[in-house]
Amino acid sequence: MTDAHPNNFPKLHNAAWPGVVGKGDGGEPPIDLDTMLDLTAGAEVDGVKFDGVDLFLYEPHINIDISDDDLKRWAEKFQSRNLAVGTVVAPIWPPTGGGSAMGDAAEREKFLTQVRKGCRIAQKLRELGVRTYGNVRIDSACSPADWAQDPEGNTKKIAETFREACTIAEDHGERLAAEGEICWGGMHSWKKMLQLLEMVDRPQTLGFQADMAHTLLYLLGYNAPEDALLPENFDWSDRERFDAAYKQLTDALRPWTIDFHVAQNDATVHGSGSHDKTGRHCLATDPNGKLDIVRHAGFWLRDENGELTKACRHLCWDGCMFPNAVMMDPQTWQDILRVMVAVRDAHGWQE
Repeated sequence: MTDAHPNNFPKLHNAAWPGVVGKGDGGEPPIDLDTMLDLTAGAEVDGVKFDGVDLFLYEPHINIDISDDDLKRWAEKFQSRNLAVGTVVAPIWPPTGGGSAMGDAAEREKFLTQVRKGCRIAQKLRELGVRTYGNVRIDSACSPADWAQDPEGNTKKIAETFREACTIAEDHGERLAAEGEICWGGMHSWKKMLQLLEMVDRPQTLGFQADMAHTLLYLLGYNAPEDALLPENFDWSDRERFDAAYKQLTDALRPWTIDFHVAQNDATVHGSGSHDKTGRHCLATDPNGKLDIVRHAGFWLRDENGELTKACRHLCWDGCMFPNAVMMDPQTWQDILRVMVAVRDAHGWQE
């Protein structure tokens, strides 16, 4: 917060997981957490710096089975860089020790075990004084193709698993944020995501994590053409039609939105390493980006009357699967922080 940028909420966070997600598996090596923290802490725009980071609870960053002593050491590292912790990502996928939310009893128990461990870490970070807001992020940990073998039955299984996860979260004083992406079965379209949230029916505990890059693909119906809000060969110069579709999307999911990722997308998909293709994250300055980041963030952060919802205490930049050379360039984080500051200038408040 400065005289030129008076708003101090929502807090501005960088995601640490782009150093891990899509890395390895024959691709580029991961970027360690200390480096991601240094890159984040080093960015500054008009006297404004990032307030914190969101974390991936998976090695080589934070081990999901981390000891209290080791977690305390990490808390000291965050504090030494003046970085808070916000949302944490529980590694609920089969390759990371979890299981499908629509799998058999053993698979679903693995999923819930990872949620329990993630909530324990999130709670401990609160106790250590480095985390006062944020959620525990989950998804269905299954593919749209597998989900499509029994859409109705599998959605019911996912909802049942999510309800059990909600009980776990409540026991730890946490909330869960379900991130809708085109690569997660039962969450791969805006209609299916909304149906799932309503079926779980625990709005006090389970909300939606809206990522601007991923939700843009909801409009086009990737993996769910029956739910598309724009035609396949949409003319992106037709901003009126785009805004109308974007409003329909955000009006449906905004009431559930408790976590928000500022991002850019060029209306294409991308995957790297072991990560399935999903909405491509583009640089904030990408000329092919289809979003007016600051303006379209307002569709999520303001209600139908233009009033701030204040549902998200922090905003996080997500840039998964950027090349390492891009992420190691300090200018990348300057450009990202600049657009984050602009979003807060337009849609933030003072406390």
